Amino acid sequence: MGKVGEEFRLARETHSILMAQFLFESDLHGLLKLDTPIPNAPPARWQRKAKEAVVGSTGPSPDVALSPMKPVNRSHSTSKTPSKTPGKSGSRAQNTPNKTGGDRYIPNRSAMQMDVANFLLTKEDSSDETPTKKEHQKAWAVNLNGFDVEEAKILRLSGKPQNAPEGYQNNLKVLYSQKNTPGSTRKTGRYIASVSDRILDAPDIRNDYYLNLIDWSSLNFLAVALDKAVYLWNYDSREIIQLMQMEHPDDYISSVSWIKEGNYLAIGTSNAEVQLWDIQQKKRLRNMISHSSRVSSLSWNNYILSSGSRTGHIHHHDVRVAEHHVATLAGHTQEVCGLKWAPDGRYIASGGNDNLVNIWPNTQGDNGRLCPVQTFTQHQGAVKAVAWSPWQPNVLATGGGTSDRHIRIWNVCSGTCLNNVDAQSQVCAILWSTNYKELVSGHGFAQNQLVLWKYPTMSKVTELKGHTARVLSLTMSPDGSTVASAAADETLRLWRCFELDPSRKKEKENNTKSSIIHQGIR
Repeated sequence: MGKVGEEFRLARETHSILMAQFLFESDLHGLLKLDTPIPNAPPARWQRKAKEAVVGSTGPSPDVALSPMKPVNRSHSTSKTPSKTPGKSGSRAQNTPNKTGGDRYIPNRSAMQMDVANFLLTKEDSSDETPTKKEHQKAWAVNLNGFDVEEAKILRLSGKPQNAPEGYQNNLKVLYSQKNTPGSTRKTGRYIASVSDRILDAPDIRNDYYLNLIDWSSLNFLAVALDKAVYLWNYDSREIIQLMQMEHPDDYISSVSWIKEGNYLAIGTSNAEVQLWDIQQKKRLRNMISHSSRVSSLSWNNYILSSGSRTGHIHHHDVRVAEHHVATLAGHTQEVCGLKWAPDGRYIASGGNDNLVNIWPNTQGDNGRLCPVQTFTQHQGAVKAVAWSPWQPNVLATGGGTSDRHIRIWNVCSGTCLNNVDAQSQVCAILWSTNYKELVSGHGFAQNQLVLWKYPTMSKVTELKGHTARVLSLTMSPDGSTVASAAADETLRLWRCFELDPSRKKEKENNTKSSIIHQGIR
């Protein structure tokens, strides 16, 4: 028995050893096999995703076996919209809609403000909220989020882009610049011809700074005073007409001015006369004598014709009545070479050889006298260039002679100088453009040029050169597109510097009303 028991014990131990060795080899073989599931291991991520998608949908049962090599219906995002709307209760939770498709790259949305975006999309009208409640909600939003959700953009990426370090140059700027290329950039300026459109001879024109020898009528007639005679040039037909000529050999024409309607021309002479001519009949209507010296400047205001003389006096003539001299303005001590009524007829500006600019009202004061409402003394030279702004009736531009060379812009109501610029040469004339916010000035030595200025900055737009002697006078065509300049080189040049672009050009009404004084002159 003892021997049998010993053999049984040895056999049992041997069996145990063999069994243990078998289990070890089985376990080792199981570990080395990659296609068997790991016992008690957590499910793979794709299994969890697929299981959640199956549970949340009406598809197959969650017990269906899933394989990583087989595409399944899965959700692209497990994120859910906020369960509650900020400041409200009972709002519905919305799941991201499921889509069928294989694996694809989904960008990281951790930097997106999904909660804020959902709130902005699903919030209801809160018109019943009081201003105090809105202020509290805004304060809470700023404290919690760092910004006001009412001003936030949907799906806005938080944070601001970092600034590039100093000195950094982007090599891709040429390829990816947001600026327009030069070929596609629209030009903001306009084309201005640098040469004159037409040149007319002006023989024997007097080279006198103080005279005003050309004027352009609303009927498109250009009047030019050439020493003893006045010529009319019809711009439309190019016809030239000699209107009149002084009889005495020592007399000459010192100024010309058209009435607004364009059918009457006033002529000032060196023998102190003011003549009124009808261009249709080509005859003199009347000769008004009140000055004692040459009449170097003229300006119209309806039926009132104002004339400035070398004595420094300005006379108002009512051309309807026989006693034409109705008022005298005495504010200058030397020749009045610049004279211009404002477009609205409220004021008349006068510039003189005494370096003064006076602004006169159109009505008499309480004492029955006409006194200037403003007197500007800043110019250091004779002031011949005087021009009123066509769109701002209280703005006046003046230019000084050789000793001054400045253009000044004035507000005649407040008496302040709005701007001034050094023109670098004698300012002989100034005109405002009616088509652009610009003005043009004529100059003397050394360039003898016309200069276009941008208003109100008074920056130089361009220069128009061609005259070989100083510019004496400027006048503008009735449509505002062309400027005529008369110079001491005995030429008249027409410059199309204010021509409208075809896209902006509009048909203008032809004001062909008969003159209001047509029946009253005698």
